[in-house]
Amino acid sequence: MTTQTVKSTLSATKIVSLAFAAILGVAIISVTGHVQAGALHDAAHDVRHATGFPCH
Repeated sequence: MTTQTVKSTLSATKIVSLAFAAILGVAIISVTGHVQAGALHDAAHDVRHATGFPCH
């Protein structure tokens, strides 16, 4: 592999990583924006109990 090929591959990897992070972020914001507030609270509450984090 040449230096140019390695730089090109790393650049492509960064672009794919950034695109995936952006898509994941938009998906999370979209899903949480359409879910009832009570459902989000219940999900967070259950996770807190499952990890042993005190929430009361």
